[in-house]
Amino acid sequence: MKRFFVTLLFTAATLGAIAQTAPVIKLTDTAKLYHPNADAKADIVQAVKKASLEHKHILLQIGGNWCIWCIRFNDLVTRDSVLNKYVRENFVVVHVNYSKENTNEPLLAELGYPQRFGFPVFVVLDDKGARLHTQNSEYLEEGKGHSKEKVLAFFKDWSPAAIDPKNYKKTK
Repeated sequence: MKRFFVTLLFTAATLGAIAQTAPVIKLTDTAKLYHPNADAKADIVQAVKKASLEHKHILLQIGGNWCIWCIRFNDLVTRDSVLNKYVRENFVVVHVNYSKENTNEPLLAELGYPQRFGFPVFVVLDDKGARLHTQNSEYLEEGKGHSKEKVLAFFKDWSPAAIDPKNYKKTK
């Protein structure tokens, strides 16, 4: 029994030393994700132009570099090849800052106060800039992150094809 405890103690000490020297896995560098000094309205105008030319919708991801859930969502979408491909094919993404430096209150008022759902919050615009949907990200969560399946379903439900009337015409 004494030998068992000595072995257990040695194993715990070894694992502790390994854990201290293991590299820390960092989330995506957020310095470039949300910009408090950005002109969000101008960014959206540019996104609408691009979306119109490319027949896409605009996905506004509203949050801040302070928001771990915002970072987790972005990491999931950018690191998962299926989500990344789908969002790039169907949306022009704009990160709209919400922080103590810049809350973008006038813009958020125009968008129907999406911040009421917490952060991140997603607003989908059509290729003309009209708001189609506001998504509470809580419904996309799973554990300490977001569900790939729920996020993909959200993207598919609000893609250009999902609301294209041609996809709903009766066949004779």
